[in-house]
Amino acid sequence: MIEFVDLFAGLGGLSLGAEHAGLRPVWASNHNQRVCDVYERNHGLKPICQCLRQADWTTLPRHDWGLMAPSCQGHTKARGKERPQHDIYRATMWACIEYLEINRVPVAVLENVPEILDWVLWPSFVHALRSLGYSIAPHVLDAADFGVPQNRVRVLAAITRSKAPLRLRFRRRGHVPARKMIDWTADNWTAVAAKGEATRARIQQGRKKFGRLFLAPYYSSGSGTTGRSIDRPIGTISTHDRWLLVDGDRCRFLTVGEIRAFMGFPESFWLPDSATAAKHMLGNAVPPPMARDFITALKEAA
Repeated sequence: MIEFVDLFAGLGGLSLGAEHAGLRPVWASNHNQRVCDVYERNHGLKPICQCLRQADWTTLPRHDWGLMAPSCQGHTKARGKERPQHDIYRATMWACIEYLEINRVPVAVLENVPEILDWVLWPSFVHALRSLGYSIAPHVLDAADFGVPQNRVRVLAAITRSKAPLRLRFRRRGHVPARKMIDWTADNWTAVAAKGEATRARIQQGRKKFGRLFLAPYYSSGSGTTGRSIDRPIGTISTHDRWLLVDGDRCRFLTVGEIRAFMGFPESFWLPDSATAAKHMLGNAVPPPMARDFITALKEAA
């Protein structure tokens, strides 16, 4: 059996996808203890809670693959204007190089936002990989094409010790509409009239296009000013409440259970009692079905 380590484990979306593809985790790490506790509860493996800038890569157990999902906050456009801490977030990418230089696994997987390909140091990152004997094949993928009920575009890169990059092929799965994930028994409704002016304006535009029942972005532009049909996948789930379900003159935020489903995690996946913490962790996660299909294809090609 292929054994792997997960460098930026988070909730373990990449790990869960790898497990569903037939791989076994032997080591994981994350900088947040609360997240590490959730990972341990669901995967039965206690992660090392540390900043990877301080990691001793010689102490890892024997393994075959490395999974790497370094911080995306320094790259994503979702954070708006440039901020000083972005340099700190982007620097986590170099932990991947440090790990690979010491461990030289034959296969690694890198996950991040598409904007990483425009990072000023991306060519240097690729050059460092090549200097270590690796080829890299970035694939820009939408989670909705893998059966996840969410349009979430991400880069998954196959990093292999091969002469040429491995371009993978996938069987696209049918899109799952948002309505299938909605808990119609939830009762945390509030009046649309109680929302702010900008939100009410978006909801009003959504009514013109979709009628009584639809999804509306709560902040930023989301799906423009028109909302989103529940007969298509939801838009990207973020770390904060972003989507309102609108039903006539009432609306509500999505529940933790709904967001877990929209991210492609099974209902049995344990989450903390704090809705704020659970939603934040889910918004940072990798959808397991997309990870499963990518890793399955890579496993067959490598």
